[in-house]
Amino acid sequence: MENQGKIKVFLLIAATILTALVMVTYLNILGIAALFAIPIAVVFFYWVLQHPRNALYFTIGCAFMAIGVIRYLPSLPLGLTVDFALILSIVAAAFHTNLKTDFNKLENGLMVVTGIWLLYNIAQIANPEARSTAAWFYAVRGTALYMVLTIPITLLYARTNKDLDRFFKLIFSFSLLASIWGLRQYIFGVDAAEERWLNTGPRTTHILFGNLRVFSFFSDAGQFGAGIGHAGLMAAILAVGPFPTKTRITLGVMALLFFYLLVISGTRGALFVPIAGAMAYLFASKNFTTMGTGILVLGALFFFLKFSNIGNQNYQIRRMRSALDPQDASLTVRKLNQERFKMYLATRPFGGGIGTSGSWGQRFSPGTFLAETPNDSWYVKIWAEMGIIGLSLHLFILAYISLIGLLKIWKVKDPRLRQKLLALFAGNFGILVASYGNPILGQMPTGIIIYMSWAYFFLAVDLDNEILEKPKITHTHEATARLHHHH
Repeated sequence: MENQGKIKVFLLIAATILTALVMVTYLNILGIAALFAIPIAVVFFYWVLQHPRNALYFTIGCAFMAIGVIRYLPSLPLGLTVDFALILSIVAAAFHTNLKTDFNKLENGLMVVTGIWLLYNIAQIANPEARSTAAWFYAVRGTALYMVLTIPITLLYARTNKDLDRFFKLIFSFSLLASIWGLRQYIFGVDAAEERWLNTGPRTTHILFGNLRVFSFFSDAGQFGAGIGHAGLMAAILAVGPFPTKTRITLGVMALLFFYLLVISGTRGALFVPIAGAMAYLFASKNFTTMGTGILVLGALFFFLKFSNIGNQNYQIRRMRSALDPQDASLTVRKLNQERFKMYLATRPFGGGIGTSGSWGQRFSPGTFLAETPNDSWYVKIWAEMGIIGLSLHLFILAYISLIGLLKIWKVKDPRLRQKLLALFAGNFGILVASYGNPILGQMPTGIIIYMSWAYFFLAVDLDNEILEKPKITHTHEATARLHHHH
């Protein structure tokens, strides 16, 4: 009950902040908004500093909301909110010296590969191709820093079954909020702040043939499609798990809503999140008969999209269909760009330096080859900035985490816990596959969710033992009580 109370307080604060933002945006009542915000901020920081896990939940909230809020309050420096929230969790850990911290939880392969990846990212400062240390500082947050901070905090301070349940609740709560915001854009159109944002450049990619690609309060429609598809996949997997009927119906309805939002985001690459994730789930749950059915269903969907024109009058179906067209213009451009990267990187095994491609490249080294050539993919970005050596190391780490994670999940005896971990595993696999088509993995909020998922794979046996030990403790208490009674 106490935890439910905390979540209610957390959601109440989120709602109040949103109300204050609406007041600022539409009514310009800055004074009233400040009156609202100051006491809430005091209570909120008190709550955050109560336990590092609270700061971690705050991080998830920032990862979902910060980019959307910047559109309404462009003068506030909200770009570093995720960094701030993660640092708060370290402060909270230092603040509470009485916390029982079991540092043995850090003695695992996940921490080893995280450490190796951090060292490689730090070594990139010395890359002779790198243009600017400032660019490295900004870009390394997405490639390594968030991962390095999130994983140990989760392993040390959010390592119980209750924490895992709260993790799911937060993802689904914020995804529901994002869905409502996205539906508002789809039905009523964008508001003034979103219109302003579209006019700074994203209009060309977000309004195609007069149709809006819904982006909700995410950084763009691509990130929104992948993120909401990720939440939908996890909700769908939990909906078929050994849970109470009411819970399963709620999760099933949420999954359908999230998948609908994925479609209206018009993000073709995000389709691979539920498709690849569903296949990973069927394989990981060793459910080979269902896997056969799943392959047939996906095959039918593929044939419907690839070899028929049914439903072509619907823009969304037409857009999904273009994802499977090898002659599609955007696919041709991507292939051409990858060939150009290949030639450029042939003599640069360590890449062009962190922060030299994409938006950071355009900001810190405009006019250079890497800044001006779109990478369109998380892996192409890593390859461009860290070279074939960095990309090989990165792929090895991702494969290691996924494989060892799966082996740990297979050891879990409790069916409910296994289903929850399989949902995280499938989500992780779906995002890894979809990151080939879009730079999803290091973006918010997906990055934080994936890093915490990895921590839960490596906590699988501990979480299982926690459940298995509960009945024993209860029986011991009962036996002791009976013994006293007899005496």
